[in-house]
Amino acid sequence: MDCGQERRGLRDGSDNTRDSTDAPPFRQTVRPDTPTRFVLIEPSHAGNVGAAARALKVMGFGDLVLVRPRWPDVLQRPEAIERASGATDVLARARVVDTLDEALGGMDHVCATAMTPRDFGPPTAAPREHLAALAPRARAGEVGGVAFLFGPERYGMANEDVYRCHVCLRIPTAPDYGSLNLAAAVQLIAYEWRQALGGFDAESVPARARGPAAEPPADAPTVSAMLAHWEEALVAVGYLDPAAPKKLMPRLRLLFQRAAPTASEVHILRGVARAMIAAARGGRR
Repeated sequence: MDCGQERRGLRDGSDNTRDSTDAPPFRQTVRPDTPTRFVLIEPSHAGNVGAAARALKVMGFGDLVLVRPRWPDVLQRPEAIERASGATDVLARARVVDTLDEALGGMDHVCATAMTPRDFGPPTAAPREHLAALAPRARAGEVGGVAFLFGPERYGMANEDVYRCHVCLRIPTAPDYGSLNLAAAVQLIAYEWRQALGGFDAESVPARARGPAAEPPADAPTVSAMLAHWEEALVAVGYLDPAAPKKLMPRLRLLFQRAAPTASEVHILRGVARAMIAAARGGRR
């Protein structure tokens, strides 16, 4: 899915706008036990950022994070404020961070958006089917944070960022033209997730309380740090050749994403990695 700045035949949404100063206070309408975050990686057009904020607000979401945007002051730029059209409160709460790890803190189910599947990447799915299966788990408290990632307008998501995700969402489009504006893609995903959660009647669906013994999965940065530790350990014991790593680490990432280890389990796995490194050094820690 090419989330470029313009889409043929797509209006820029500048009509039917209203003064941003009269924006009503934002009220998150997704259940509080289902944190939802939309992450824009290296956005280059301030107008797209503002339009994305508007897309989130009309679907009842409000957690927007930008990773290394082209303009450090993008959230205050006139184009962003104008295209937000009453969603300036979402812009005001948005965060700008330097790394994807920072953006994914607290999120344990991460969805990429891309048109082309990646070799050894996560499975590809249509948003409606995947989110319909995810929503009951989210309502029951079995899923912590859900993050949706969108790549730069010109190039889409980098392979290394897609590999970090549990699924790659591909919006079905016409076979001969799949170019979507970034904000339009955000709107479609936000709509599908909202519908999967039950629309604006989601509050009427009782949520099953998470049992006291159930520990949530570790968040994405914690799993990534564990994988980096394991990579160091596998090199130390001679199992992984850093000069010819092939696809070992992407395969291990897929394995651990399917397993959804808890923070306690990650702690155990890191202990194993420390022991492997110590053994490779002759018992020296």
